[in-house]
Amino acid sequence: MLNSLGKDHVLVGAKTGDDVAGLAPFDIRYIYLAGGLFDSADVCNSCSTSCSAAGQSCASWNSNGCGWWGCWQWDQLAPGQYLRDFLSQTTLLGQIPMITYYELLHTSRVAEGAQEVAKAQDVAMMQRYYNDWRFVLKQIGNSTVLLHIEPDFWAYAQHVNTNPHLIPAAVASANPTDCGTLENTIAGMGRCMIAMARKYAPNAKVGLHASAWATKIDAMMNRDPALNVEAEAIKVADFLRECGGGSGDFVVVETSDRDAQYYQVRLGRNSWWDATNATLPNFRQAFRFAKALSERMHLPNLWWQIPVGNMSMLGYDLHWKDNRLDYFFDHPQEVAAAHGIGMIFGAGEEAQTNLSTDSGHALLRTNNYFLNGGQLACPNASMP
Repeated sequence: MLNSLGKDHVLVGAKTGDDVAGLAPFDIRYIYLAGGLFDSADVCNSCSTSCSAAGQSCASWNSNGCGWWGCWQWDQLAPGQYLRDFLSQTTLLGQIPMITYYELLHTSRVAEGAQEVAKAQDVAMMQRYYNDWRFVLKQIGNSTVLLHIEPDFWAYAQHVNTNPHLIPAAVASANPTDCGTLENTIAGMGRCMIAMARKYAPNAKVGLHASAWATKIDAMMNRDPALNVEAEAIKVADFLRECGGGSGDFVVVETSDRDAQYYQVRLGRNSWWDATNATLPNFRQAFRFAKALSERMHLPNLWWQIPVGNMSMLGYDLHWKDNRLDYFFDHPQEVAAAHGIGMIFGAGEEAQTNLSTDSGHALLRTNNYFLNGGQLACPNASMP
């Protein structure tokens, strides 16, 4: 995969605001498309006159805002300008745009987990969902973009049933145009999403999301030295393969959606990883999981949304401590050895440390990484 992107090193990327996007030579810049979809059966023609999301007008006069990403701009501009601008601006910076598509939860308007998975059976909702995905892909066209499909969702589906062919979902019934031959199951849904990407955005690279907790045992937070981490990774890989994930270009993995100190202070949860790798959970365990996952799927892995916090932070909102960013930059050879092709940093929630609030630490580490030549990816990182 790296060769097709013109790269040979472990990529570095981030979720960045415009204020810092150009201050380091990032390989990748990512955004979420989330928040829900248009209320109409198909994509809105105008943000100002004929579009609403969750009952809220998408016209600029509505101070409550519009949930649909297609109108996240001045309402006199054609729907989708927000994404088109992101693609062009990121490309001008010499960076590869990445889109994390996270729409099913917000569109379903139900609780995360089994209820969200069950809503995938809703034919009318899934018609809107596929119509929006097609619209995303048409904005991309022939551009080179990374597409990351529905973090968490596949894990919640695996919680429902370890066989995705037995979990109902509207696929052919909701999208006969693109996926009329596919089964109406979660397995068919994953295959449909990837097939649509190949059809409408042929130069995009696409991957499903692998959660380390999908087997109901969190293999990255595990504290039991007897756990067979590789066996847990294989279970996740096999589920994703049945969902078509093996026909993608990469598989996405993550460390945590929050800074460790935030979890510790706000929720009383210990989510720290031991940087000495002497006790569990630790980084080597996480890389064992990622390596086994990649080898089973025959795909490289991409580390996404790594917390931005560092140990100099003072410990309050937007300034929380975490040790993951520094460990990844200190040990990129471990990322490469586990078939990793990239490490991407970003806050998974608004109160977390981000690249505009970390006192420039992530920018410094990124610039130094490239000044020192970067880390060559392993020859087999871009697996066939």
